[in-house]
Amino acid sequence: MNTDLPATDAAPRRVVVTGLGVITSIGIGIEAFTAGLREGRGGVKPITAFDTTGFDYANGCEVTDFDPARWIHRVDPDELGRASQFSVAATRMAIEDAGLTVDEVRARRSLVSVGTTDGESRDLDQLVETGLETGPEGYDPVIAGRVPAGRLSSGIVREFALEDVEAVTIPTACAAGNYAVGYGYDALRSGDVDLALVGGADALCRKTFTGFYRLGTIAPEVCQPFDKDRKGILTGEGAGILLLESLDSALARGARIYAEVLGYGLACDALHPVAPDRDSIARTIEIAHRNAGVTPDQIDFVSAHGTGTKANDITEAGAIRQIFGADTMPRTVSIKSMIGHSMGAASAVAAAACAVALTEGLIPPTVNHHETDPECGVDCVPNEARTAELDIVQNNALAFGGNNAVVVLGRYRPERRRAERDRSVA
Repeated sequence: MNTDLPATDAAPRRVVVTGLGVITSIGIGIEAFTAGLREGRGGVKPITAFDTTGFDYANGCEVTDFDPARWIHRVDPDELGRASQFSVAATRMAIEDAGLTVDEVRARRSLVSVGTTDGESRDLDQLVETGLETGPEGYDPVIAGRVPAGRLSSGIVREFALEDVEAVTIPTACAAGNYAVGYGYDALRSGDVDLALVGGADALCRKTFTGFYRLGTIAPEVCQPFDKDRKGILTGEGAGILLLESLDSALARGARIYAEVLGYGLACDALHPVAPDRDSIARTIEIAHRNAGVTPDQIDFVSAHGTGTKANDITEAGAIRQIFGADTMPRTVSIKSMIGHSMGAASAVAAAACAVALTEGLIPPTVNHHETDPECGVDCVPNEARTAELDIVQNNALAFGGNNAVVVLGRYRPERRRAERDRSVA
């Protein structure tokens, strides 16, 4: 096979991450977030977003220092629900982090793809409460107008006055952030767009907290993924937006490259409403590896879904073992131990953490860890971050209904180009 084929318009483009916008309980903005990962900072505190009277415990990972007016300039922040505020603000952060101006973004064909679990359920909570107290005539029209989940993406379009743009909100629950990254990857590889703003956003709400509480999966104090004494999740909130562009575009403007998106995999087994399935998770990982053109031995660490529930952690660890082998499992971490489970934002924030890890040579820790559950049997990098030379990392996202998504990111290396062309003409 001739491996020196000339590039053509039909050849798939390489896709890279050049901007990151992150809002979490351990830091707002990529610098604060990176410092939080390095320190193993915890974002746990008593929930103040709604009345927690009647619950035996109500800790969460709430963002308490977010000022939307700092980041949202063209649209009145009050016209947006909290999740939409997060998505718009994180987008501005990503654009600025990428070294682009808003005018430069506006001049390109673009995609906005935002994943979510709850949309604006926080506003829905308030409308339901009002309806019970006064009836529908008591609804605040401003709040009612904020409810459509499509505003998580359309709010970005409005704030930055984007014109040549496709805007989608992806509602695939806790895997939605990775879905959004995959959507942007495909659009850029095919040349349909020049730039993609992708990720996820969600806000703390009573509905989701109560649902997990009634399932018996809310931890009383902290989240302890893969720990023998883990007791469940903590709900969190925030956003992660990644600015993706073609490698040629990034090189032409001298952009800093955090990582290359090598590929992704999706699967939906629909075997059970809430219980994860090991074989389905393993199949998703296999699809992602095949799509990315990598083999298990090339993965330096796995950013696990790692919710801290008994069922998820054992099942996910079992799927990883099934793919990688019991004696060659990569380090497997969960940043939910620090930031909680931010639902549709979770895998997008984790993807940002993976990009940071590749750039900084840093494996984030799994904090609150005392003793690893032997049924999990993973090296979860307990409590302290590790310095490591990293090349390829894997980001897992698992959702109810078996809706799974895995993204593979790699450190940018010019020599990957030949392997990419080999796959494109195989």
